[in-house]
Amino acid sequence: MNKQPLLEKLQIRDLELQNRVIMAPMTRSRANNPGNVPFDIHVEYYRQRASAGLIITEGAQISTKAVGYINTPGIYTKEQVVGWKKVTQGVHEEGGKIFIQLWHVGRISHPDFHNGELPHAPSAINPNAKSFTPKGFKDTVTPKEMSIPEIKQTILDFQNAAKNAVEAGFDGIEIHSSNGYLLHQFFSRTSNVRTDEYGGSIENRAKILFEIIDAIKEVMPEEKIGLRLNPSLHGIFGMTLDEETIPTFDYIIEKLNTYNLAYLHLSEPFNDVSDVPHAVTEIAQRYRPIYKGVLIINANFDQEKGNRYILEGLADAVAYGKLFVSNPDLAVRFEKGAELAEWDSDTFYTPGEKGFTDYPKIGN
Repeated sequence: MNKQPLLEKLQIRDLELQNRVIMAPMTRSRANNPGNVPFDIHVEYYRQRASAGLIITEGAQISTKAVGYINTPGIYTKEQVVGWKKVTQGVHEEGGKIFIQLWHVGRISHPDFHNGELPHAPSAINPNAKSFTPKGFKDTVTPKEMSIPEIKQTILDFQNAAKNAVEAGFDGIEIHSSNGYLLHQFFSRTSNVRTDEYGGSIENRAKILFEIIDAIKEVMPEEKIGLRLNPSLHGIFGMTLDEETIPTFDYIIEKLNTYNLAYLHLSEPFNDVSDVPHAVTEIAQRYRPIYKGVLIINANFDQEKGNRYILEGLADAVAYGKLFVSNPDLAVRFEKGAELAEWDSDTFYTPGEKGFTDYPKIGN
């Protein structure tokens, strides 16, 4: 393609992106140290990928209670902030832009991460999924239903993580409200059966998200806040879609228009939901007319499909995941029509450089 919409500049509030090829957030489990601190290997990994229009980091847990996967970095200690500061400096030195994804896994965790205590969730409902623990994959357990004070503390933890992100030099943050993790658990009637102010109605189940946005606005400009949603997730990460799922996301996305956010990051279905009652199979087509801000779309896009979605006005940018694992200079390869390298899924979550920083750029 001579003219590629993916390679055009994009203005996100006061941030100019050099292209619309976004690096999607991906868990890589490389922070294999006692404090879950990003270190030199992370600096190199993200620096290599700075030609992306925007890098969204792997999910970084906002507290010890938010942890649910082995060797994932946090953003709640001074040491973690120092580690991330080196990452942002490396990316900025290469002319790149970088947001950090703030993460709480909720019930997709295990007591092994919490000194034997139960993980927190909106309701005491086992997702019947797997948790990646230091002792390998284990079955999830029935979590502890969060008290109101615990919910309020979690909101403060998101706020504190955003404050730390500012100190670490990030260009912005993405709230991980997707993929069956804590906030997504609040949204769904199949994982949230509370009868208080955080349960019952659609408005109540979505309440925590907007309280988090409002809390983060106190420590950073709202135009530096993005968030991710996965409306048609079903049968993965313990989530079950029902007749109120899509109306809930309709409500959330419509209300997001009242904020001056950086962007909304949506995922197309991860699996085939064409036979699932009440599911929406074309997420961008449904929500582009509803959401008035910058829209990023994600999930199983190639170069041709990405260009087409932007050209047709279905999205403003496209986030690529696994292609960025094995092609650190993905945007450059798109521009040159270069061959794309295959990824090695066996090294997605293994410690060390192999499968992390050893994929070459073209010409290297």
